[in-house]
Amino acid sequence: MMDYDTDWIEQIVARARALTDAFTASYAEPAMAHVSRAQLAAMIDHTILKPEATVDDVEAVCREAIAHQFASVCVNACHVPQCVELLADEEPAICAVVGFPLGATLTEAKAYEADLAIAEGATEIDMVINVGMLKSGAYGFVLDDIADVADICHEADAILKVIIETVLLSDIEKALACLLLAEAGADFAKTSTGFAGGGATARDVALMRAAIGPELGLKAAGGIRDYQTAALMVAAGATRIGASAGIKIVQGAPQ
Repeated sequence: MMDYDTDWIEQIVARARALTDAFTASYAEPAMAHVSRAQLAAMIDHTILKPEATVDDVEAVCREAIAHQFASVCVNACHVPQCVELLADEEPAICAVVGFPLGATLTEAKAYEADLAIAEGATEIDMVINVGMLKSGAYGFVLDDIADVADICHEADAILKVIIETVLLSDIEKALACLLLAEAGADFAKTSTGFAGGGATARDVALMRAAIGPELGLKAAGGIRDYQTAALMVAAGATRIGASAGIKIVQGAPQ
């Protein structure tokens, strides 16, 4: 872990405060985007993360992802080998979660978990930040926690999405988390695990987009169960949708 001096901390807090103030002063909820069924399907991470998920459940999710041409399946890491077998030569990517759902494991454990999941065949990693350390003001710790996993991912040409768990954060903490993950080299910011209550909101997605800028991906997840909600998240700036209700979402989309 690197040492971060007081000046660096003051600068990143000032950036987050200025960004949040400007966002609050100008925010208006976006109109729902018009997204076709095919466009939306290509944004969906078809998700099965419940602890009681069986191998049959995972197989069903993989079959559905193939049939609907979803972006990926998102699973707990123990299911990655099964997904590799089922999705061989198919379009959906394989995403594994790391430090899930609390984010409070050791950084070394997160990095090792990501390394193992990638070695088994995952090409995308969704990791949870250390929420408690962020709220404690240990911003250097949070940055290094993300950066270590980002290094593992990028050495293997894998994508890193970072879950900030918006429901547990104030606006300025959401902005800080996004600034830190961008500086740490993450590829996506992600709203929620879906395990902490609450979930994605259009306002949070728009705030996160303002913080990370136009270049990084943004995944809205948690509580997205229909086309209208998914389309609103896209209008707010989301480029991926994490949902277990992917089929219902695309079935509600225009042809």
